[in-house]
Amino acid sequence: MEDAGADFGYRGEQLGLPEDGPGSIARPGRRLGALAVDWGLGVLIAYGLITDGYDGQTTGNWALLVFLVMSVLTVGTVGFTPGKRLFGLRVVALDTGRVQPLRGLLRSVLLCLAVPALIWDRDGRGLHDRLARTVEVRI
Repeated sequence: MEDAGADFGYRGEQLGLPEDGPGSIARPGRRLGALAVDWGLGVLIAYGLITDGYDGQTTGNWALLVFLVMSVLTVGTVGFTPGKRLFGLRVVALDTGRVQPLRGLLRSVLLCLAVPALIWDRDGRGLHDRLARTVEVRI
């Protein structure tokens, strides 16, 4: 469409966010890096404290639960997980700017289902963010 002359603007323009810098929509590379750090923490916690390396599948299941709990507790309170903080990202609600615990829970559960996170809109928000009415921005 853009080749045909349609102007869609920049990512986040429809949401009232700046084009770049603090408050702009987080780029996919940073988001995936933060996700990898958070998943790694979940695996380390599950392996070291819960399963003691018992079984790969069991460790993976516990890692998902640890990831979910970590995401719900941190995003629903301070707006970022350890990985997001490391990569300079924060999750904010579109209307209030702060993510309430229920929105954090909804976003985290949908993220753990994976499919909603793989469906993105033109602003780069996953379906889990759209349904929770949140957006991941740069700090």
